[in-house]
Amino acid sequence: MLSLGIVGLPNVGKSTLFNALTSAGALVANYPFATIEPNTGVVEVPDSRIGEIAKLINPERTVPATVQFVDIAGLVKGASKGEGLGNQFLANIREVDAIVHVVRCFEDDDIQHVMGAPDPARDRGIINTELALSDLVGLEKRLDKVTRTAKTGDAAAKAEKALIERVMAALEDGRMARTVDVSPEERSVMQGFNLLTDKPVLYAANVREDELVSGNAHVEALRAAIAADAETADVVIFSAKVEAELVELSPEDREMFMEGLGVTESGLDRLAAAAYRLLGLQSYFTAGEKEVRAWTVRQGAKAPEAAGVIHSDFEKGFIRAETVAYADFVRVGGWKPAREQGLSRAEGKEYIVQDGDVMLFRFNT
Repeated sequence: MLSLGIVGLPNVGKSTLFNALTSAGALVANYPFATIEPNTGVVEVPDSRIGEIAKLINPERTVPATVQFVDIAGLVKGASKGEGLGNQFLANIREVDAIVHVVRCFEDDDIQHVMGAPDPARDRGIINTELALSDLVGLEKRLDKVTRTAKTGDAAAKAEKALIERVMAALEDGRMARTVDVSPEERSVMQGFNLLTDKPVLYAANVREDELVSGNAHVEALRAAIAADAETADVVIFSAKVEAELVELSPEDREMFMEGLGVTESGLDRLAAAAYRLLGLQSYFTAGEKEVRAWTVRQGAKAPEAAGVIHSDFEKGFIRAETVAYADFVRVGGWKPAREQGLSRAEGKEYIVQDGDVMLFRFNT
């Protein structure tokens, strides 16, 4: 399951956002460290396609794709040295697939800011610096070990040593590891470093309700800081206050409320979509009388890999996949007419799964 760690300085709206996304009731308080242990919640990935398929099949149950959000307690300056329970929090970040960095982009004298006043560029820099310092400590230890091996003439150790030195130079220069240009071979090695600054990141700019559509100067300052560091990352504008209100409303009232604000999607919708783009993911569907389900698979995955998402035995014993494009499946009314009209295809091991494919796998046990 895709796991996203929500990080940021204290009092930027992380736990309010988490509560709205998961209705998990995480403690919200107007002081630092209101979140001590990471709260975890699983939320559905909004996708209207699964509902359309379910209307045709009328299954016993419908199971959407899910994303796990982890609300990680607020980092502070000095976290890499253990300040503010920093070591514990950094370890929690290390376990997630990607980072949702919540940045406060609103003014409110009634809500304390740990640094005195909102400054998105500064706040982003504090978090990134602490992550980089933590990575540098780990890389220094790794460099000492690999240097000894490289002195024996080991080619792989020499290559790893050169890579570590390049990444460390970038971190010392204020750049994140994910911005370092590496070859596919180096990328494979670098994944073994498990660097915090190598994790994909998207920024969630928390604004006032009346700034959801237009944004504000703080959001532009955040975007400028990201661009200045040669980092490619989405900025999702949301309002934690609005998200907290939306979760209390019925679907009909929620739609009317968003329409009044001039938005068509909730923060959850936009964060989930941005996370999928960030990690290069897509969905395919299985559809039967017992269950209609959405499955998450990486873009470019071949049919056996997609089968393996359901069960490893499906991938090992893969024979073929019966596949219908989503649009065709819905247009003609399901499996039977799709087969009768020649829209169902038998795909082999080299087939690259497309977003929205409806699939049925044949395999040997």
